[in-house]
Amino acid sequence: MDKGIEGADASHRKNRFYRSQRLNYHLIDTGVILTAGPKLTIAVLMFAATSAAQAPTGGRAGAPPPRTAKASALYDITGDWVAVVTEDWRYRIMTPRKGDYVGVALNQEGRKLADSWDPAKDEAAGDQCKGYAAPSLMRLPGRIRLSWQDEQTLKLESDAGEQTRLFHFDASEAPGSPWQGVSKANWEIVPASRGAAPIGSLKVVTNRMKAGYLRKNGVPLSANAVLTEYFDKVNEPNGDSYLLITTTVEDPTYLAQSFLATSHFRKLPDGRGWKVSPCSAR
Repeated sequence: MDKGIEGADASHRKNRFYRSQRLNYHLIDTGVILTAGPKLTIAVLMFAATSAAQAPTGGRAGAPPPRTAKASALYDITGDWVAVVTEDWRYRIMTPRKGDYVGVALNQEGRKLADSWDPAKDEAAGDQCKGYAAPSLMRLPGRIRLSWQDEQTLKLESDAGEQTRLFHFDASEAPGSPWQGVSKANWEIVPASRGAAPIGSLKVVTNRMKAGYLRKNGVPLSANAVLTEYFDKVNEPNGDSYLLITTTVEDPTYLAQSFLATSHFRKLPDGRGWKVSPCSAR
């Protein structure tokens, strides 16, 4: 493993440590106790009532509108990134043989389906993209491209399988797509000391995906699966930037326990080398 990845992993582990803490905050509204007599108390209450009546609904008078997801981004992750395969090489660079699901805690039904994988049937059914669902897509070798579709939506494109994921930061209901599901995103901020720049991660939770594969060799993924991802950016002293994606897949239909993985991507200077390829069942 090169030094860039080692440094990125160290920072990533730090972020994961922060995320694992149970941080409880109690917001306490404090008031002013006035003891100078009933007249002053009544005057203060009347002033407070008048101020509340004059304030516009939806927040304090003169309060600025909430910042958009793009404007409040903790870091810039837009641009082109290439996968750096540093773990599970034999499951990611090539399609494993049928029945090879080491590292995935499948239940009995999951093992039964994985052992019966038939890519020819997927091709005949037009389901060549079953191995490109959101959890498996981020584990494929290749490139991804991140850009803001609008102020509240981050778009992720992959050259592998010509897939597009949309990360929605607002509360509106999004239609999603069959293989990529519906993704809700937010900037998860870790409290920092006063005056320090905020730190944290991009958190994305995805559900409502079409049943597909967790790995391309038929390891099943049900429509009930929930994918949780943390995107962390690490800048190296030599100018290199890495994107570290921590993945947790929960699938009560086929998994006996959660599937955990970490993927690495290195920032590219431009879009040269971007070459889309269609989905393949093999």
